[in-house]
Amino acid sequence: MSCERVFQPRLEGRPVVVLSNNDGCIISRSAEAKALGLKMGDPYFQVKALLHRHEVQVFSSNYTLYGDMSRRVMHYLGATVPGVEIYSIDEAFLDLGGLETHLTPYLGHLTDLAQRLRAGVKARTGIPVCVGVAPTRTLAKLANRLAKKDSGLGGVLYLDSGERRKWALGQVAVGDVWGVGRQYAQKLAAAGVDSAADLARVSDAWARKHLGGVVGARLVRELQGFSCGKLAPSEDGTLSRQSISCSRTFGRALREQESVRGALAAFVARAAEKLRRQGDLAHVLTVFISKNRFGPDAGGPGGHSRSAVLTLPVPTSDTRELTVRAAQLLARLWEPGAVYVKAGAVLAGLEPPGGQQLGLFEAPPAAAPAATGQGVRLMTALDGLNERFGRGTVQLAAALGPKGGGPVPWQGQAAWRTPAYTTRLEDLLTVS
Repeated sequence: MSCERVFQPRLEGRPVVVLSNNDGCIISRSAEAKALGLKMGDPYFQVKALLHRHEVQVFSSNYTLYGDMSRRVMHYLGATVPGVEIYSIDEAFLDLGGLETHLTPYLGHLTDLAQRLRAGVKARTGIPVCVGVAPTRTLAKLANRLAKKDSGLGGVLYLDSGERRKWALGQVAVGDVWGVGRQYAQKLAAAGVDSAADLARVSDAWARKHLGGVVGARLVRELQGFSCGKLAPSEDGTLSRQSISCSRTFGRALREQESVRGALAAFVARAAEKLRRQGDLAHVLTVFISKNRFGPDAGGPGGHSRSAVLTLPVPTSDTRELTVRAAQLLARLWEPGAVYVKAGAVLAGLEPPGGQQLGLFEAPPAAAPAATGQGVRLMTALDGLNERFGRGTVQLAAALGPKGGGPVPWQGQAAWRTPAYTTRLEDLLTVS
């Protein structure tokens, strides 16, 4: 939502919502939209009349734009503080260890540093951010939540004393504490634990018994101001993923195996591209296909969703090899006559090239064509072309859709998607 406002300042002060894949439900709301009673996850078709009545601006998800704007924000943060752990596309933990001791004579209070970070992000990207500063990650999340809700805090809340932490804990319901899900919130409320302050007062033994063992105990300790986990930054501020997936809900239900196979080919290609960017190979491939869970055939064999897993004889990141294997798994899962609404592929068992485990009494497996130097060079060339000329410039024929061109049948709906202002030359804003 903030990304859309950067390029359309006229939307400031107006209610704005962003929809999920396939324009399904609301996943982001401006403060003005929240004031209208719109909730996260509201299906678009259910609130369509309300959106129209209050002239709410609606956008389809534009992940290319949001991802690039996020990268710009994280790059600035990473160049400004000692360490950054990117938690999600719009959230990061910053390591400020030692800054107050060594930089206070020059930069002032950490609140002043947080305000400078906010101003720097705003000046470089146009994105407004809020900052919560605290001795633990859980308290920092809590402080950030309050900084967003209370405009009088100026977008920054520093829990620098026991009194301020006690006040902040009393302002947050236990269900809004990071790490407390809906079921635990109900369980805690039944036990008389209604706020974060109540939770911070329970004993270690009680937390272990009622909050999932050591995880719950750590959560309570973090609320009490004792850090139980360190940031996990890497060179580029991200962490290597343990698995990589790509899945989509189709723009319309599909009953032809060829169409679903094409969708899987496109999803596998995207996952393989991410895998190569990380520099790993995949040893395990999982494919799943899903029917409408509320449809008449959802109760067939395996329920509304079915999956198949294959351990590859040789780890690979080659799109060709993975696409062939995915098609084989799809054939095993396919139910003739069924109608499918979603599919996806998951790459797991990730390992660096040359680091695969071999059997003690087995000869090394013969290298598959996908693992040869020629295959590696081909994938490098493919990624280079797609990076230079735009994603999807070069694809496998299996992912191109029906013969004769036209929209691919699995393409999701995105009626209100804005241009990729920062990543496509054709979409650059022009000033006249």
